[in-house]
Amino acid sequence: MTIFNLGSINADLFYHVPHLPAPGETLAARSFTRGLGGKGANMSVAAARAAARCVHIGAVGADGAWAVDRLMEYGVYTQFISTVSENTGNALIAVDDTGENTIILYPGANHAISTDHLAEALDGAGASDIFLTQNETNAQRAAAELASSKGMRVAYAAAPFDAKAVQAVLPLLDLLFLNAVEARQLQEATGLAPEALPVRDVIVTLGGDGACWHNTDTGETRAFPAVPVTPVDTTGAGDTFTGYVLAGLDRGLPMEQAIGQAMIAGAIMVTREGTADVIPDLRDVQDFGG
Repeated sequence: MTIFNLGSINADLFYHVPHLPAPGETLAARSFTRGLGGKGANMSVAAARAAARCVHIGAVGADGAWAVDRLMEYGVYTQFISTVSENTGNALIAVDDTGENTIILYPGANHAISTDHLAEALDGAGASDIFLTQNETNAQRAAAELASSKGMRVAYAAAPFDAKAVQAVLPLLDLLFLNAVEARQLQEATGLAPEALPVRDVIVTLGGDGACWHNTDTGETRAFPAVPVTPVDTTGAGDTFTGYVLAGLDRGLPMEQAIGQAMIAGAIMVTREGTADVIPDLRDVQDFGG
């Protein structure tokens, strides 16, 4: 079984600042680093580090070979990452002393993925596979339609949030990931609470309050407490959680166990500075607290 992830690939440019800047404020950064990021890349790395076979579908510019190499190093299959004329996407990330962040995103090559490329990437996929996407690339609806037509389990992480983008793929979804703010925004747009959405499995992450899983087939809601840690940097924690949940399901774990492992992975992630480069592997999760 394989996770096919139509996802963004970014150069993450980190600036560590004493506090997040207010409008019109100029701040001196204490340090600067460049790392591999993008919600898509983060999720692919998380899935691969959680012992799943993950094929990344995406695009970079001529300046992005280093990012593809990095994904390969982390165990992600990269044969369906194309090189296009646009620059590689990037994100400017300011992180303050409490671990909170603000992000400015430039999509670049992430919005230059062709439908022919999607068809080629998913040509060998089938009903035993999972398709994942987020709102940092183009062609989400077309890809979800293609995956659904193949009987794949279709998952969507609704970030960065856009109500129209979520609603466009909603009828095709088997699994939806939201954070608390996104869940509220989607409810305002649709009039439907997470547990009433036409998606079988809806998972809402709640930061320090844990997560909730809504099984809309049975009407059951299951709460998962947060794993107590002291956060250093919250960037990429939600992406790590999503990748781990899907990897667990791909490996045949029941939903409760997949979410439990993902909660630990996300907790470890917020104790580390960075994004894809510092996502914990399955051994880190299994050894946590041991």
